[in-house]
Amino acid sequence: MDPSRDNKSIEEPESEIIADVPDIPLSDLVEKMVYDALVWSSLDGLVDAWQWWGLGMMDKTSLGSLEGDGEGLRCEGGYICRKAPAGSPSPAAHTPAIAEFSALHRFSLSLHTCLRRLRFSFSAPSRALSRTPPHHPIPLPPSPSCPLRVVEMDSMDFKVGELLKEVQLHDSEIETLDQAVSAVIDAINSVPEQLVSADAASKFIADLGVPTEKVGFTFKRPEFIQVGGSYSIKSVARPDINVDLLVRMPKECFHEKDYLNHRYHAKRLLYLRVIEKSLKSCPAIRKISWSSFQNEARKPVLVVSPVLKIAELPDLFIRIIPTAISLFSISKLSFSRNNVRACTQATPKYNCSILEDMFLEENSEFVKKSFCEWKSLKEALVSLKVWARNRCSMYAHDCLNGYLLSIILSYLTTESGGNLIKKSMNVMQIFRVTLKFIATSNVMDKGFTLQPRGQYNIAEDMNQILQSFDVVFLDASCCFNLSFRVTKMAFAELQDEASWTLSCIDKCSGGGFEEIFMTKVDFAAKFDSCLRINLKGNPKICSSDFCMDDECWRKCEKDVHSLLQRGLSDRAKLVRVLWRSTPSDWKVENGFSYFGNEPMLVGILVSSQEKCFRVVDIGPSPENKEEAMKFRKFWGEKSELRRFKDGTIAESTVWECETWERHLIIKRICEYLISKHLLLTKEDVAHTVDQLDFCLQLGGKDPVSFSGALLGAFELLSKRLRLLEEIPLKVSSVQPLDSAFRHTSVFPPQPHPLAYEKGLEKKPPKSATTCIQSLDVMIQLEGSGNWPLDPVAIQKTKSAFLLKIGESLQEHWGMLCIATEDEVNVLMSGYSFCLRIMHDRGLNMLRNQGGNDKIRSQLSIDKELFFRSQHSSMINGLHGRYPTYGPVVRLAKRWVSAHLFSSFLAEEAIELIVAYLFLKPFPFHAPCSRITGFLRFLRLLSYYNWTYSPLIIDINEDFTPKDEKEINDYFISCRKSNEENAQSIDSAMFLAAPYDKASEAWTKFSPNRTVLKRIASYARSSADLLSNLILQGADGPYTWECLLRTPLNNYDAVAVLHHNKLSNPHHLLFPAEVNCGKHIICGKASKDFHPYMSLRGRVQSLDDAKNKLMVNFDPTLCFLADLKREFPNTFSVWYDYLGGDVIGFTWEKKDSRKRGRNEEEEHSMEPTDALKKVGEVGKGLVKSVYLLKVPKL
Repeated sequence: MDPSRDNKSIEEPESEIIADVPDIPLSDLVEKMVYDALVWSSLDGLVDAWQWWGLGMMDKTSLGSLEGDGEGLRCEGGYICRKAPAGSPSPAAHTPAIAEFSALHRFSLSLHTCLRRLRFSFSAPSRALSRTPPHHPIPLPPSPSCPLRVVEMDSMDFKVGELLKEVQLHDSEIETLDQAVSAVIDAINSVPEQLVSADAASKFIADLGVPTEKVGFTFKRPEFIQVGGSYSIKSVARPDINVDLLVRMPKECFHEKDYLNHRYHAKRLLYLRVIEKSLKSCPAIRKISWSSFQNEARKPVLVVSPVLKIAELPDLFIRIIPTAISLFSISKLSFSRNNVRACTQATPKYNCSILEDMFLEENSEFVKKSFCEWKSLKEALVSLKVWARNRCSMYAHDCLNGYLLSIILSYLTTESGGNLIKKSMNVMQIFRVTLKFIATSNVMDKGFTLQPRGQYNIAEDMNQILQSFDVVFLDASCCFNLSFRVTKMAFAELQDEASWTLSCIDKCSGGGFEEIFMTKVDFAAKFDSCLRINLKGNPKICSSDFCMDDECWRKCEKDVHSLLQRGLSDRAKLVRVLWRSTPSDWKVENGFSYFGNEPMLVGILVSSQEKCFRVVDIGPSPENKEEAMKFRKFWGEKSELRRFKDGTIAESTVWECETWERHLIIKRICEYLISKHLLLTKEDVAHTVDQLDFCLQLGGKDPVSFSGALLGAFELLSKRLRLLEEIPLKVSSVQPLDSAFRHTSVFPPQPHPLAYEKGLEKKPPKSATTCIQSLDVMIQLEGSGNWPLDPVAIQKTKSAFLLKIGESLQEHWGMLCIATEDEVNVLMSGYSFCLRIMHDRGLNMLRNQGGNDKIRSQLSIDKELFFRSQHSSMINGLHGRYPTYGPVVRLAKRWVSAHLFSSFLAEEAIELIVAYLFLKPFPFHAPCSRITGFLRFLRLLSYYNWTYSPLIIDINEDFTPKDEKEINDYFISCRKSNEENAQSIDSAMFLAAPYDKASEAWTKFSPNRTVLKRIASYARSSADLLSNLILQGADGPYTWECLLRTPLNNYDAVAVLHHNKLSNPHHLLFPAEVNCGKHIICGKASKDFHPYMSLRGRVQSLDDAKNKLMVNFDPTLCFLADLKREFPNTFSVWYDYLGGDVIGFTWEKKDSRKRGRNEEEEHSMEPTDALKKVGEVGKGLVKSVYLLKVPKL
């Protein structure tokens, strides 16, 4: 706040100000001061909170009658105030105080964060949201001793109320907009009478198939012009602000048989062409363009942009939509009639296209009457629009739009709708009732009508109408189907989203406000599998008859849906073909040639992993000849007659593949069906499934295929350990700790030819890797009271046990064992296992141990083993529930490593973050494909509010509300401590798991705020690129590989390593390319190490080869350890632990704290000298070092 600011310059509300915050909006105070959203009604708590923040002294007596009286408090213009008594003067000076308006857990912080995010969609953020939020967490005040609610307010209702303030138009904007609309209406009414011919739109009329001599008429001014749509009922929602003008065309412009063969549509366009020509000279209009009504190409509309600009609404436009009341006989347009003579069947959609214009004004009046003087109903419509727009594929012209939403709400207020919506309901109650109606309605089976109950007078049988349309929702006349464009697949998606949203409200914290209203459910992130089908030039599209009953491209979309839905059967929960929109640059002069040329997008939502990965589809029995014939005709050469184990003989299709390739089955089914039935080649179909598999494979094969051998080797080891008799205490438990055992290792180890027991050696290949990865295994011994009490003695005892275990394994089974003080490495069955012992007494002693660092270091080994064992058990169980979890984690780890974040983000932390996506997927379903899961991982990294929120991963639903409160309380105390201690090195990422509520295991010290900000920035960029690749494909330089190429120019310096000196050079994705910067040194490769050894001629001397085998050796890690010792505080080191050949350096900024002598010398070293020393430290491994930019120290 600016203390010099004159309080008189602020407009004061007409009430007594209890809390005067002249320069800081309430929402900013909420973000800074409130975590649990407690309302301070205790005067002691109020004063303490204010003074705790250092905002000055407060005289408690000045608050007088505030205590115990909360009814008069309210929020007005950013102030907390109480209505002043009648006749009382406005105070000259105001006493500062703090108040808040909800008590639900953390609602205020999440609200402010959400509204800040939503702000970027709006052109005019409110004063309360226009300030830049603080870039660092603010310490939060302690709860007062006696917190009471001053105002009772439901959290969800409050948030929605604030959201509505942001998305609805302000009175001043409405006034300006009304002026623009009036100017356009005046311009239309001034259009003179004139003759119109087909020449005004010859290409369009020709594509409709209408003879030019049938469309001439005399233009007459509209009979009536009125505002329709959401603007007429004050339910417009940002950012899509438009006004619909319903222009009634005179009957004199038409003949009685113009309903036939698209003559009406041709004249409708020509009527608009005359208006367009006149409006071009109107000074009130800045721009005129064309679009289509509800994406129907044969019904264009004029889009007018007024000259009168509204700063907050830069994209405002006015649509001119023709209407035609009572133009034709209703009986001539019944659903069973054929009015396009080129068709051989009824044309219900064509007929509805004309009926829509005839009943548009009448249905708009019905909506207006329903919404009149009903504020909560209008606000519910706005909230439903926000909800629907966030679900991009659902808010489409074949599914849901604002007009249909208003019709549904109006219907639910009537007797025919069961009066489900009542005047007494608030916004969220109406919201829930509407979603429940959508989710549970059987409109596809029975249909609905707006006609009051008991007055049904449907001219045609409802069953017959249901055969003409996927969804039937008749208006009050029962002659027009309001939902004639809604497709079966779109309505299925709508019902699924409505049902899932209701679950979200019940299951998510805070009523799921952020998940429902703030999170974008876009096409790329929603569907498990996405296809792009290029139909340009296909005979199904390039037809001479663009429009029959429906546009030809709409029929093609429907055919593709039917084809894939039938082929995928129960594998797919939902197959969604997205309606292609009117091209943005379309003009009526172009006719229909532009339509249908864009690739068709298809989304597939998988029903379950089990069904998705099924290899065999069983069809009908050959005894059912008719069905068997249909099956063989549909599947063609893929169909075969098979006998199954139970003796059943049936037609079937088999999709043979290896286990690790089963995620490709859906892709192969789709490609086969499209090729067979649509005559398209594989090049015409891009199916997003396996585009990132290249980064997980070695030699064209996924190493996860060796997991079976690995698990078998572990089971054998476990059995042998339990059989040992020579050790004083028997082995009671053997648990694998390495990520390879829980299916989350990027590169699970393959059997090594030199890691077998004596006598069991395999025939050696020509060569083998010199290094072998060791897999950690934890051992627990049976209980005994004879363990020593001294921590050092405990560690020595463990070492003795490990030595004896190694000797016994070597003696009994011929295993090669390598023992150290803390572990023993055992080579057997092609693998290396690193055995460690955990003892419970070490854990208990660690909790009570003082400051002896050496002892604590020894005891912390037990704690680390405990964390790892608990983590492994939980993650292994999670992978059992979600088979896609493992591949998603592997992609996430590959991305983290490829961008050199390995030293900052532990792999266990990555596993927990991905686990959260499966356990708390709202507003999505849990991902069933690796690319979809990977995209959501990137978005979670980039958008999660790490500063103010812990990420709670409740894998087995173990957490109670009390546990979550403890986690949040501890999180707050940590953040407060960080702010108070400027030298704190605590992590900026807080991951709470059942075994680690305090986030000590994996993110206690890393990543810090700077690193996390960098990670989030990279994740955001990668997520945007991935979304574009899914929806549009690789374009120019932006390919799938770009997701894993890190920009080296973001580092101060880089060191490039010799590729042939890495421990696993075959893991390298892309060789480093440095094309800028200053070349500091160039180093030669060492001759002492090579990643591969030749086994030729060693068949008789495998023991000699085994002696050269290096267990757990990685030259890069050794180099990094040396750098850490040599430069502990000079720069941060960034590397790829999976086998990258480049290391990045960013210099640490100097601070003012006191340093030791060695530290001063280190910081005083010039960057060039430091980099030369880096080359010396990495001699033999470092190929070259570059200084890319001089660091700012």
